[in-house]
Amino acid sequence: MRTIRQPDHAYVYTLSAVHPPVASVACNESVRIQTIDAFEGRLRSESDLYSEKCPGPPRANPQTGPIYIPGAEPGDTLVVTIEDIEPTEGYAVTALIPEFGGLTGTTQTATLDEPLPESTRLLPIEDGTLRFNESTTIPLQPFLGTLGTAPDLEAISSLVPGYWGGNMDCVETCPGSSVWLPVLNEGALFFVGDAHACQGDGELTGVAAEMSACVTLSFALKKNYCIHWPRIETDDYLMAVGSARPLEDAARIAWKELIGWLVADYHFDALEAYQLLGLVGEMRLGNMVDPNYSMVAKLNKRWLPSVPGTGSA
Repeated sequence: MRTIRQPDHAYVYTLSAVHPPVASVACNESVRIQTIDAFEGRLRSESDLYSEKCPGPPRANPQTGPIYIPGAEPGDTLVVTIEDIEPTEGYAVTALIPEFGGLTGTTQTATLDEPLPESTRLLPIEDGTLRFNESTTIPLQPFLGTLGTAPDLEAISSLVPGYWGGNMDCVETCPGSSVWLPVLNEGALFFVGDAHACQGDGELTGVAAEMSACVTLSFALKKNYCIHWPRIETDDYLMAVGSARPLEDAARIAWKELIGWLVADYHFDALEAYQLLGLVGEMRLGNMVDPNYSMVAKLNKRWLPSVPGTGSA
């Protein structure tokens, strides 16, 4: 199995079609992709502070990519299967960053309060756990905070989630999941980075347990199958991701995309699907701190039609 690395460690900070592809990967080929943590490896001790090591315009969420998928055309859907996520360092990093996070004033939620004290914390990875302090360990639950395809025309910061995917911070983008993304350019132009060792709902502080990782992925195409927002599928769930501000609009987008999936592939009537989700649907908060917020609408597959095409569970 081959390994893809960003040439000369020149990681990119936008999802855009202007970046030249770093590799071409055929459908059904499994590849290992090296990613670096959200701080580009610049915070290596607890004396390293984000404001000093990552100055200027926001330097966060460096991406490996784009990766070119032969045969992908606008109007297709790229299906990314996450096979494995392995830490490549013996620790993860979390931090408090001035004017960033869910419970402090930010540049978009301006207040006269002073920023919270800045800090960096290294979390050792030991036997499948993160050591938070002497008495607390947290299970390692790795997932990809950022993955997406290049938008059409625009160059979008890798901090921003949207219809292309991006910085969704959904714990569901983990090994065993297939992530569906819209293809908006020839070759799909796929980007990935921002691996997390674990994260609470909402990424409250704005920073998860950030880690460098080797990610094993494979790709497939759904030809002439157009989706409007990212979808996630596991053995047990269908899920759709919406990203917007305010938070309720992100939720509405996710529910609508999930209803569209049920109508297109499982032959539900739209209002019947709406009512079913009102009774048994589930929802998870991806993040409440990024330039857009992300919500994940979920339906357990036990509620899908027992006979395909009947539209009744």
